[in-house]
Amino acid sequence: MKNIRRNDGFTLIELLIVVAIIGIIAAIAVPGLLRARMSGNEASAIGSVRTISSAQAAFAASCGGGGYAASLPALSTAPANSVGFIPADLGTGTKQGYAFALTAGATEILPQAQTCNNVAGSVDGFLIAGSPVTAGQTGVRYFATNQTGLIKTRNDAAIDAANFDASQNLQ
Repeated sequence: MKNIRRNDGFTLIELLIVVAIIGIIAAIAVPGLLRARMSGNEASAIGSVRTISSAQAAFAASCGGGGYAASLPALSTAPANSVGFIPADLGTGTKQGYAFALTAGATEILPQAQTCNNVAGSVDGFLIAGSPVTAGQTGVRYFATNQTGLIKTRNDAAIDAANFDASQNLQ
């Protein structure tokens, strides 16, 4: 009698080769996907800095008597029968892997009670800075703008009032 051997399925060597190929493809693709995510986070941060800058101009014109909001919650809180100047998620200070900090000017223009939303007083200037939550993972660059509306960027450190003028202009 003849011994009939059936070859159903895959051998262990074939399966190991397929797993190795998948591993190599993943090792090539993952860094590119992480760079794409960081690039997306940075684009979102630039948009958020622009949004806050525009909201500050709107606040100064309609609510702050020519002065700027002293905090992000003051921009996100809606005046009576209206909407906030920035979205509520941006008012928390973090969005898309970036943290945003608003530094208020030194001179008060209007006290809190005289602003339209009664959250904070208005001041003579501001600096909004966006920094990656985890540098090198959620983003690489730091962004900032002040009442001039000019967005500046740095690759090495957060931007504050002391180094705003030395930072590079965003093209």
